[in-house]
Order: sequence, then C-alpha cells, then structure tokens
Amino acid sequence: MRIARFTAEDEIHYGVVQGEGDEQVVVPLAGDPFFNGVQPVEAKSWPVAEVRLLAPVIPRSKIVAVGRNYADHAKEMGNELPTSPLLFFKPNTSVTGPGDPVTLPSWTEEVSYEAELAVVIGRICKDVPAEKADDVIFGYTCANDLTARDAQRTDGQWARAKGFDGSCPLGPWIETELDTSDLVVRSYVNDELKQDGTTSDMVFGVADLIAYISSAFTLLPGDVILTGTPAGVGTVDDGDRLEVEVEGIGGLATVLRR
Repeated sequence: MRIARFTAEDEIHYGVVQGEGDEQVVVPLAGDPFFNGVQPVEAKSWPVAEVRLLAPVIPRSKIVAVGRNYADHAKEMGNELPTSPLLFFKPNTSVTGPGDPVTLPSWTEEVSYEAELAVVIGRICKDVPAEKADDVIFGYTCANDLTARDAQRTDGQWARAKGFDGSCPLGPWIETELDTSDLVVRSYVNDELKQDGTTSDMVFGVADLIAYISSAFTLLPGDVILTGTPAGVGTVDDGDRLEVEVEGIGGLATVLRR
C-alpha cells in the first residue's frame, strides 16, 4: 500500500495511491494514518497528476540518520567502517517534498547528494529486538541526505552540514509492504546515473538499525530512519536536478537553487 500526503482543493490530506502510471489516483484518508489507521474515504479521489505531492511525513520528533553504512561509500570518503552504527540527527525543518526546490545555503560551496532508503516508524517503541522490528515499521520511502561537505569537515560535528533547511527530501510516498533485504538504490544528477547500489550491501540492516537506535532513543510514530548511502556521491550546484530511486517505492526528484 502506498500512503501519500498531498494538497488538493486547498487542503492537506493523507491518501492511498492506487493504480499505475497515468492511471494513478489518490483516495483520501480519514485523518492521520499514524494515529487513526488507514481509513480510505471512498467517495472522493483525485488523479495523482492533478494534486501536489508533499513529503509523506513530517517527523514530529526526529530523523535519525546512519553514516558510513555501505563499505564502498565509507572507502570513497576515506573512512574506516564503523564497528557499530554511526548515528546523527537531522531536524524536521530539513524535510522537503518531491519536486520541491531546495535553496542551498550561502555558507557552503560543496553540497553533495546521498540516495537512501528511509524507514518510517509506525508506533511508539523502545528497546525493540531485531526480530520484532517489523512490528514497529509503518513503511518505507526514498530520501536524499544532502550534505554540505565543507562544513562537515570544518565544523567537527555534522549538525549544520547535514541539517540545513531542505537537506532531507522525502517521497514520493510511503510504501507499507516491502522486503528491504536487496533493493536497488540509485541516484541521478541531470539524468546521469551516479549511484547504483543495493541494500544487501548495508553493513547494518534495517532490523539491526531499529534495535540499536531504539536502545538509545524512544521512537515515536512518524520518526524517520535514514539507512545510509552507497558509493558514487558527488557535488552539485544551482540548477541541478537530482533524483533518488529506491526499488519498490519510486522516484524522488529535487531541484537545487542558489
């Protein structure tokens, strides 16, 4: 099931995306699916092409991201593999939706893209065993962990480099049923393929990440976990069009502006 967040007739809705290609429609839900469950309002629907898709979730609490979770990416950045998940936060103000422009900060000249599988948490949880991780997952979406590399090097910590406004595009929707063991993760810059990896190469899989993260932080409905990026990252600038694709979910486009 694909759960979207969108605007239609000057109102924000959650909805279920049905159909494929040009035949896709979105059926609104009764309320917030994180608290009211998925309750479609069948009397109304819109073609997806006629609505504006928004980020499928704005985390009420936090985005927990994982660094260096692909060996080839750690190597290309000149880093050793971590012996346990390397965590950092992105604020919810970093979230933007599919197709939205991102204004690059004036203080950085070296922004790069990172295509990632994102996990959306469905209920409050703490100390989740890895074998129970599926019980707390609402679904999955695409993410782009935009990073100011120059600030990442000079600041000594990653808050500014990873957390600036617009640095976490999410979308186009949440896929609730997905086997994440071997999904293709790709990125394109101006339609040129840059990253081409698979989640089977993650150092720490989704279940282990949830167990590790929830041992430190209580996770709330709508929290998002970014699971890391494969090799192939590079710098981008004004006017570049980025696209992240995750197999089984779809594509997430972002345009950069100065």
